[in-house]
Amino acid sequence: MNNVTRVGVDLAKNVIQVHAVDAAGRVVTNRALKREKFLAWCTDLPPGCLVAMEACTGAHHWCRKLIERGFDARMIPAQLVAPYRIQGKTGKNDANDAAAVCEAATRAHMTFVSPKTLNQQGMLCVHRLREGLKEERTACINRIRGLLAEFGVVLPQKPAVLRQNLNDVLEDASNDIAGMARLVLQRAQEHWRELEAHIQWCDQRIATHQKDDEQVQRAAELKGVGTITASAIVATVGDFKQFKNGAQFGAWLGLTPKQNSSGGKASLGSITKRGDNYLRTLLIQGAKAALFKGINNVDPISQWVQRLRERCGWQKAAVALANKNARILWAVMTKNKRYDAHHVSIPPGGEIPAAA
Repeated sequence: MNNVTRVGVDLAKNVIQVHAVDAAGRVVTNRALKREKFLAWCTDLPPGCLVAMEACTGAHHWCRKLIERGFDARMIPAQLVAPYRIQGKTGKNDANDAAAVCEAATRAHMTFVSPKTLNQQGMLCVHRLREGLKEERTACINRIRGLLAEFGVVLPQKPAVLRQNLNDVLEDASNDIAGMARLVLQRAQEHWRELEAHIQWCDQRIATHQKDDEQVQRAAELKGVGTITASAIVATVGDFKQFKNGAQFGAWLGLTPKQNSSGGKASLGSITKRGDNYLRTLLIQGAKAALFKGINNVDPISQWVQRLRERCGWQKAAVALANKNARILWAVMTKNKRYDAHHVSIPPGGEIPAAA
């Protein structure tokens, strides 16, 4: 074990596969360990040994534990590990996956995932719970509407209209709703209220996050970036300096166009949709709201997006504004400045435009 310089780890719930090699790339060991024996096995590794794993469930926990013990723990996105599995798609198993992780960690161009802190993961739990509760609320509303339709009661699709009229429908003895069905609908209504209370609790935690975190406050100042979006981005990214520039941050979020270029001819398509779907959705939804509500704004960004809307349509304009907000977020966070809607960017070695 003293000769081990690099370890690839394939994580699982109960069994962890390790693939250790020496400085020459020769395999020292490739074995499966029980979950409770993994850290004890790592104590025999040389100090500062590189331990790489896929960025999956539990990876941040193991990464923090290994860093505390003096190891160089790194996480690799799963989609970047697959090409290094020499057995291909048909040879996927724990041993081959651990070997692929070990091989991928040697590449100089490899992109690694920064480990999240406990506070970051705690806030992300709030966001994940909120999204799950929203889905349950939608399902509950649809369930109520479906049960009412069985008895000939059809209401408009807006939840506010259903909430306003549901009590009157249940108390109306002239309709054909069965007695047992009324009891069922009352229980469903109580479930709906409970879900609303849980979502409100999550909103309060997110509001507290904004109140206590200066980064979230600065992020929420952007047009199209509200409290929820700002909290989610800060909790997910943490250190924005891990990205070289704003363009790389926008590409990480999947807001840049796909390329199918060849022979010096650029061919761009729809956005890549890589990265975190939740963050990308929040940014695009916020940009859409800012696009429709900022018609009369006179700041440069609002005027730019309105011109783009007239030229390309509101869908492309909303995505373009989301990408611009991502770049501005990177600049605001890395330079530790407040958002300025009238800021004019100066290119390297350039001059301020005369119009400014």
